[in-house]
Amino acid sequence: MASRSRSAAPRRRVVDQRSAQSRLVFVGRNALCLKAGGDELFPALIEAIAEAHAEVWLATYIFYDDAAAQAIAEALAAAARRGVQVRVVVDGFGSHRTLPALQRWLQPAGVQLVVFRPLERWWNWFQPGQMRRLHQKLCVVDGQRAFVGGINLIDDRMDLRHGLCGAPRLDFAVELQGPLVAAVEQTARAVWTRAAVGRDWRQEGLALIRSAEPLQSARRLIEKLRIVPPPQPGPPDDGAPVQAAFVVRDNLRQRRSIERCLIDAIRSAERRVDLATPYFYPGQSFRRALISAARRGVRVRLLLQGKVDYRLAGLAARVLYSELLLAGIEIHEYTPAFLHAKLALADDDWATIGSSNIDPLSLLLNLEANVVVHDPPFSAVLSERFEAAVAQSLRITVTPLPRGLWSVLGRGFVAWLAHWYLRMAGQDGRY
Repeated sequence: MASRSRSAAPRRRVVDQRSAQSRLVFVGRNALCLKAGGDELFPALIEAIAEAHAEVWLATYIFYDDAAAQAIAEALAAAARRGVQVRVVVDGFGSHRTLPALQRWLQPAGVQLVVFRPLERWWNWFQPGQMRRLHQKLCVVDGQRAFVGGINLIDDRMDLRHGLCGAPRLDFAVELQGPLVAAVEQTARAVWTRAAVGRDWRQEGLALIRSAEPLQSARRLIEKLRIVPPPQPGPPDDGAPVQAAFVVRDNLRQRRSIERCLIDAIRSAERRVDLATPYFYPGQSFRRALISAARRGVRVRLLLQGKVDYRLAGLAARVLYSELLLAGIEIHEYTPAFLHAKLALADDDWATIGSSNIDPLSLLLNLEANVVVHDPPFSAVLSERFEAAVAQSLRITVTPLPRGLWSVLGRGFVAWLAHWYLRMAGQDGRY
């Protein structure tokens, strides 16, 4: 359901502050519709692609080869056959196994499929840059409709490590219409172009050298590679219905943009902070913001994995439980199915949904994208979904790890692994 902004005037000061701190510009006149899982997202995605007249941009980490993903591939291929420019970029690791199927489904129809950081040779696996993956999930149709979230193109009941599951994973995305679509499209274009240039960099270089105006051609190429132009200064747009901002994390100018955005919202919260993420191992600044919020009386709730897909990821979160519980932070583990949702709520008027987890990979390495929404009705809808998930979860009141020496060793082991993983990926500095 789309929501309309009914923001009270006194809250504008807080929103302006968050916008300035996070370097975000909230743009009005958007319509947003929350989608829960592929069961809700995929039919809307297929419908939008079927109605496309000019172009479709799609970026995803996992494009699987099951029936749900094939239905989307068929919609993309049909659009290409009727003359729509369809460009798809998939991650070379997340979609490595299914790439032959994607090529078979898409390329004969004229879909321009490219791979971000492909793993074509054995030595590709040992290049430091390969740890920086495309984790965004974006689709833009005709510059009018955009889809942003954390949902990969795979059936909700299929897990890559555990096979078919009885219950669908918990995950979310938003369908977006309005001025903010342009920023999403620019990011999808830039990611696709980066992958395409990476694939054909020799040909691109020769074309630039041989062109009549090599400098101007180089500038045009660099402009295509940029992800989201710098926001223009000024107050947020007061237009209706929904005010929203688009924030990305890349390895160029916006290395900590999503992390800053979340920390700023936590620091500005007055009543509550709700956060759901499957992978939770935040850095010191993030943990301090959560603890400080809890100690000043803000109700802070974390919804984390109860059904763990990767044991190391589960351990990474649980080594922090003792510190967080002592600060008064509520921890809930979602047990009905796998948790894949990445969302946050602050007070009653700020929310974000996207692809970014709260761990070093998402906050410091991967390409990520989130939509930030300032709209009480939208926050209320998302809050209902969060409350329903919490009601099905197990509240943790005592750390599940042994106390004493084993707890210290476990925390030290996870910190050591995170440190060296980031070093291997070329990321310096403290986390």
